[in-house]
This record gives sequence, C-alpha cells and structure tokens, in this order.
Amino acid sequence: MRIAICLIFLLTNLLYIEFHCFNMKNTQILYHLALQSVDGIGVISAKKLISHCGSAQAVFQEKANKLNKITGIGSRIIKGLKNTKLMHNAEAELDFINKNNIKATSFLDEDYPERLKHCIDGPILLFQKGNINLKEKRIISIVGTRKITNYGKSFLKEFIKDIKKYDPIIISGLAYGIDIYAHQLAMENNLQTIAVLAHGLDNVYPKIHKKEATKMLENGGLFSEFWSDTNPDRENFVKRNRIVAGLSEATIVVESAEKGGSLITADIANSYNRDVFAVPGRVTDIYSKGCNQLIKSNKAAMITSVKDLEYILNWKTEEKPKAIQKQLFVDLDEQEQNIYDYLIKSGKQNLDAIALDCKYPIYKTATVLLNLELKGVAKPLPGKIFEAV
Repeated sequence: MRIAICLIFLLTNLLYIEFHCFNMKNTQILYHLALQSVDGIGVISAKKLISHCGSAQAVFQEKANKLNKITGIGSRIIKGLKNTKLMHNAEAELDFINKNNIKATSFLDEDYPERLKHCIDGPILLFQKGNINLKEKRIISIVGTRKITNYGKSFLKEFIKDIKKYDPIIISGLAYGIDIYAHQLAMENNLQTIAVLAHGLDNVYPKIHKKEATKMLENGGLFSEFWSDTNPDRENFVKRNRIVAGLSEATIVVESAEKGGSLITADIANSYNRDVFAVPGRVTDIYSKGCNQLIKSNKAAMITSVKDLEYILNWKTEEKPKAIQKQLFVDLDEQEQNIYDYLIKSGKQNLDAIALDCKYPIYKTATVLLNLELKGVAKPLPGKIFEAV
C-alpha cells in the first residue's frame, strides 16, 4: 500500500513538472509570436530587444522611456508593442501550432539549428514538421533553376548517389526544377531531406509537390519561419533563401541563368562565410551562365563530382586512406612549387590563407593542393588546413 502511494505521488509530480514545462514553453513561444508581429520590428531589432530586456515577455513589460534609449527602437515600435491585438493573434497562432503537431523553436533554445545561431538575421522562431535530426549531421543545400535540363538531372543523380556514403541532410526549397529533383533523389537514396518553405506550414506550394512534402515527413521534414495563412509572396522566397543558406555547411548551385533566386542564395551563403559550389557548363547554355559567372568571379568553387566537395570541405569516410609515398624527386610546375615553398616556410596553413598569401583564387589553390597531395609532398588536415610533407 505504501509503495503504491509513493508511486502515485511520484507520477503526480512528474506530470506536474511536464505540465509546468509545457506551459513555460508555450508562454515563451506566445511572446515570441507577439514580438514577431509588431509593426516595424524585424529579426535583428527583435533580437536586440530580447537581449536588452532579457526575454520576449520582458520586452512587453518594459517601460517606454527605457525602450526609447535602445538604438534603433523608436516611437513606432514602442507604440506597436502596446497594440492589444498582438496577444490575441499570437494566441490563435499558438493554438494552430499545438493542434497541428508543429514544433516551434526559439533562437534561444538549445535545439535551435546550430549553424543558424551564427546568422545575425536567423529567424527568432523556426517552425518545423516531420522527423528532423540535425545533430552531428553533414548538411548541404542544393539550389538551382526551376527549368532543370537533362544536364542538371544527370549531374544531380550521380552526385546524390556518390554522396550517400556520408549520410548528409539535403536542404532545398521544394520549388520546381532543381529543388524538387534534389528532394526526390535524396528520398530515393534514403537520405534525410528538408524543404524550407516561403509560407506557413498549413499549406504546400506548389501544390503539385504535396506528395513529396508528405513523404519527406518520414525522414526529414519542413521548415518555415512564417505563420499559418501566409501566402508565398515574392519577398518571402528571398527570406526563405537565407534559411536554406544558413542551415547548410555548403551550398551547391547546379544550374542557374544569369539572374535568379539560387544566385541570391549563393550570395547569402558567401555572406555567412559558408562554402559555395557551382556546376560549370558550356558558355552557350542559358542555365549554366549563372554558375559559370559564380566560378569566374570567385564566388563559388567549381564542382564536377563529389570528390571536389570532399576535398574543399575535408570530408572523410571511415575508410583508411592509402598511404602516399613521398617521391625523392618530384616535378612541380610553377604554381605547385610556389605553394609548396610557402608551406615549407609557413608550416600548417588553412586554405584561405594559402590562397591569399600566394595570390591565387580559392578554386585554383584547392586544385594545386590536390596535385601536391597526389604527388606526396603535401597533406590535408581537419579544418581545411594543409602542411608540407
């Protein structure tokens, strides 16, 4: 009898703790939602207010004269914080989130995507559905034209098949063309794949991709920063692109015309100091012009196979590499000799420093280093660091 009473007491306490934590989490999300909808507040100003006041809830409780002292927070925002409709709308959205099994993660939470934490304009709230596991995973984004060609399809099919051994997460935007084909190939190869949406999680755009979006929930899922009933307006796709770039270790542009959303994603990835790759094509091909320009302007490394990505990102499998025997007499061309001499003199150096000091573009430096490695006179180390052998 005494044991039964103790068990009931323990169970009651556990239920109380769980309920209390749930309520605390809901309260946090509620005030983040309210802050997110204040007229004049963007992601950066919202983070500034939370940092100054300590929490989203505290922002609404702070006195106007103190808020007015925060740089960039003017009378318009202070007035907006007093809008009585904010909490009503936030409560309605929170109800939608709970009823539809959506996970809402604040940028302050431990399980908020680690790479997004380092993006100043990362969303303050990220909504997700599905079976998503980002921990200890390699993550790459694949973007490109909506008018995919046979050339793009052929590259992607081979690339996804070859990269499967690393079990990466494939990120894209569920759009026509490159995006949806990357998602489909990832699922065919049993890889986790995530679509970042330019609208709320109550909808799928384009509707023709609803089947893929539903299947994605089994191994991967959907991300969005937008509330329910948000339309896929043009400006939302640019906002979506920064999440695609921010989540990923590297962004790969497969095909792109001279202008397009994939080039915007590449620019954003560069601004986050992430690696960008582009698939080269013939100069006469419309949907290779954007990629060729990225390579030409040193905004992307050229990629023709998984080996290029492995080398630049220093990805390694568990397989033991074959030992390379250093030759006694090695013929080096002028560029190889310059970089080899630099490594002898400077010791261990990362790829960016080598390219800068030797005055070669990144893609050229990477190619020369690969040749030096194959000749047994240089070797790569973790973190894109190289040293002479």
